[in-house]
Amino acid sequence: MRDNPPVPTSTVEDYLKSILLEEQALEAKGAEPRGRDERVGTGQIAARLALSPGTVTAMVKALADSGLVAYEPYSGVRLTSSGRQLALHVLRRHRLLELFLVEVLHLDWSEVHDEAERLEHAASDRLIERIDEMLGFPAVDPHGDPIPTAGGVIEDPEQPNLLTCPVGDELLVARVSDQSPDFLQLVKRRGLRPGQSLRVLGRDEAADTVELELAGGERLSLGLRAASKILVVPA
Repeated sequence: MRDNPPVPTSTVEDYLKSILLEEQALEAKGAEPRGRDERVGTGQIAARLALSPGTVTAMVKALADSGLVAYEPYSGVRLTSSGRQLALHVLRRHRLLELFLVEVLHLDWSEVHDEAERLEHAASDRLIERIDEMLGFPAVDPHGDPIPTAGGVIEDPEQPNLLTCPVGDELLVARVSDQSPDFLQLVKRRGLRPGQSLRVLGRDEAADTVELELAGGERLSLGLRAASKILVVPA
């Protein structure tokens, strides 16, 4: 009888989730479609996890030996099929926990990331599925990020941001791509959380601003850099 495979450690889960998020970022920037040979640099992983490149390289080699990633020195790393499924499993837990902390425990959306980071490794699968059911099987987390299904499927459609969307159309904020606490607080103060209705009135590159009108008629200006981080869909 074959032994059961070892349960992944929290460190392994953190690495796989980070690689998945970096792969998604590459795809969003127009990299080759998944299934070809796009790879994440070890420096990108090190920056995301706040670790030294040497530490990351050693861990990536161990993940490759376990069949969870494909690693090529000086080129980078990509998830294997089994590594991707495990990464999606962890990402699902993280995003459901963030939503639970906001919707049920009423924590501010700018402070739930670190809490979810800790809880995602400790919560049982039974608890996660109960949370999913209690929340009504949500499709997105508080920031608008898609939540993978229990079967490891994630719908991640391309969405324009406030720099690339049509001017004058009725839009809804769908997602906030920068989830640093300071930026989330800015978004909250400006009334631009997911679900908010708005129109882009115009863009002034010389002034580095985008002019917006919210549903209630309030007008505000947003810097181009901030505007690029707010994704929208037609209302």
